[in-house]
Formats: sequence, C-alpha cells, structure tokens
Amino acid sequence: MDDKRIVLCGANAYEQKYYFNEKFAGIPESIKEELRVICVLFTEEVGGIFTIVFEEDGSIVLETNAQEEDLLYDEIGSGLLVGEVRRNRQELLESLQLYYRVFILHDKTVLEE
Repeated sequence: MDDKRIVLCGANAYEQKYYFNEKFAGIPESIKEELRVICVLFTEEVGGIFTIVFEEDGSIVLETNAQEEDLLYDEIGSGLLVGEVRRNRQELLESLQLYYRVFILHDKTVLEE
C-alpha cells in the first residue's frame, strides 16, 4: 500500500475483527460507531476485507478484497454494496473528507470555501 494513504478503519471477515486508526481519535464517538457498523455489516454481507482509506489529497476510497481461495466472497455483491454505501452515506463521507483536510492536512483553504 502506498505510504501516503492512511487507513481510517476496516473490518476483516476472516479474523472477525474491526480496526479503527487511533490517529483519528478526535472523530466523535457517534461517527466512530457508524463507521464500525458500516464496516462490520459490509463484511458480514459479502465477506472478505473492507477498508475505508484516505488518499493523500483527503479523498476517501472504499476498498474491498478477498483471499484468493475464498470461494464464498461475493465479488459482484461487494461492488454493488460499495456503491450503496457511497450513495447512502455520502454526507458522512464528505464530512470525513473535510475533517481530514482540516485536522490532518491542516488545509486552511477549506475554511475559505
């Protein structure tokens, strides 16, 4: 993974674990809980590994992948579910991008927009 990208959170169906990057501890608890629910439900529905990642510029990428030998992973369903999360959680994702640009990148131009 490119070291200029930062994982915000993710879930792993194989290990049944959820990860939240403590670098983002300043995010309100209600948002952290919403992210946990999104990630865990995603992997429960389609399997594999799901992560929410910040690109260098602050944009968010929703990534899903599976182990090669995982025959139960629903690749088509995962693509559809990523689109659904993007549509249904657009406001949340935009807010997270703004948070990243202001508090992590210290981009003061955001406040002028």
